[in-house]
Amino acid sequence: MKENEIVIDQVSLAWRCKRVMYFSFKRIFDICCSLVGIVFLIPLLVVIKIAYMCTGDFHSVLYSQKRIGKNGKIFRLHKFRTMVPNADEILKEWLENNPEKREEYYRDRKIDKDPRITKIGNLLRRTSLDEFPQFLNILVGDMSLIGPRPVVLDEVENYGKNKEKFLSVRPGLTGYWASNGRSNVSYKERMKMELFYVDHCCIRLDLEIIWNTIITVIKRDGAK
Repeated sequence: MKENEIVIDQVSLAWRCKRVMYFSFKRIFDICCSLVGIVFLIPLLVVIKIAYMCTGDFHSVLYSQKRIGKNGKIFRLHKFRTMVPNADEILKEWLENNPEKREEYYRDRKIDKDPRITKIGNLLRRTSLDEFPQFLNILVGDMSLIGPRPVVLDEVENYGKNKEKFLSVRPGLTGYWASNGRSNVSYKERMKMELFYVDHCCIRLDLEIIWNTIITVIKRDGAK
C-alpha cells in the first residue's frame, strides 16, 4: 500500500470515528430533551383539548401522518391538530376542483391563507406549539431534535439523485431550513438548505440551529 493511501485511510477512519461520536452524543441529547419536552406536553395537551371543546370541537387534538425517516423507514409523525377534522378530504376535493392550483401545491407544499386551519390551530402554528407531540417521535428514535424536516412519502422524490443523502440522517423537530426561513423561502431553496445540513451537521451547527430556532419562534418568522 502506498504512503498516500495509508494517510487517506487514516483520515477516513478518523472522520468515521468523529461521526460516530457525534451521532452518539446527539442521540443522548435527544433523549434528554424529549423527556423534558414530554413533561410540558401533558399539561399543554389538556389546555388545547379544553380550548377546542369550548368551540364545540370534540374531535381528537392529536394528528398523526405517515412520514419517511432515516434510511426510508416509514413512521407516524405526531402533531397537535391545527385544521378541521376532515382536512384531508377537503384538500383532496380542493385539488380536484382547482387544477390550476394543483401544480402549485405539489411544488410548494402549502396553500396561502389555508381555510382548513382553525383559529386555535393558527395560534398553535404561529407559536410552533403544534410541533410539541414530536418529542414522542424523538424519544422512540424516529426523529432527532435537529435534522431535516420529515416529508410525506411522495414528497421525498423531489430530491431526485439526492434522495439517499436526504434520508441518511434522522429527520428533526427543527433544522437548518426550519430555523432560517421556513415559509419565507421557496421549496427548491428549502431542499438545498436541508441537504446543506446533511453535508455539514456537527455540534457547532446544531447549537447555532437551536439558537436560531429560539429567535425564529420568538419573532414568529415564517410561521404559517
